[in-house]
Amino acid sequence: MMLELSGIWRRYVVGDSEVNALRDVSLGVERGEHLAVMGPSGSGKSTLLHILGCLDRPTAGRYLFDGREVGSLPDDERSRLRQHEIGFVFQFFHLLSRLTAQGNVELPMLFAGVPRDERRQRAAKALEAVGLTDRVHHRPDQLSGGQRQRVAIARAVVMEPSLLLADEPTGNLDRASAVEVMELLEAMNRDGQTLIVVTHDPDVAGRARRMVRMSDGVFVEESG
Repeated sequence: MMLELSGIWRRYVVGDSEVNALRDVSLGVERGEHLAVMGPSGSGKSTLLHILGCLDRPTAGRYLFDGREVGSLPDDERSRLRQHEIGFVFQFFHLLSRLTAQGNVELPMLFAGVPRDERRQRAAKALEAVGLTDRVHHRPDQLSGGQRQRVAIARAVVMEPSLLLADEPTGNLDRASAVEVMELLEAMNRDGQTLIVVTHDPDVAGRARRMVRMSDGVFVEESG
């Protein structure tokens, strides 16, 4: 088992009260799996993704990543895990407007201390893999929504992570672009990357081999 959540709670203090975004959640994800997480706004699915991606810590419970208990890791070790093992794709792309596609894809490697020549070679290869060889020198405002999301995917995978987390990756795209993006993510999954997609779109969820549905911080349905 690559990922194991056991009895996960995530509580937030809002004013004088507590809100439980996750309530006693347990989940196992096999290496190479394609899992979809569905649910309405406020159901806890993004909180779940943030914990899986080491962007947040659970209030209670255990999270194992390849057998390592990561919930209590020091910040520097969690940062290294996030940097080398986890790639993120978000609904709003989060590209830097002043950088080209090449520059945006190089960013994770810059933070990881990868030498400049290697950064350029790996970024060019990642952009080629998502079909953007002819757009490497274009800035985000010179790209379509689908192209921007493909740049974001290239950036997410350039460090060759074992886990790819996608939070509403098609939410800002037209249907044709959404299909292209999902086919690209699925191709990477077939090559061995574990893929977890958070979505409210049943068409996107239906493409996964397994789907779990959330409501009020708990799993209420599983299929596949």
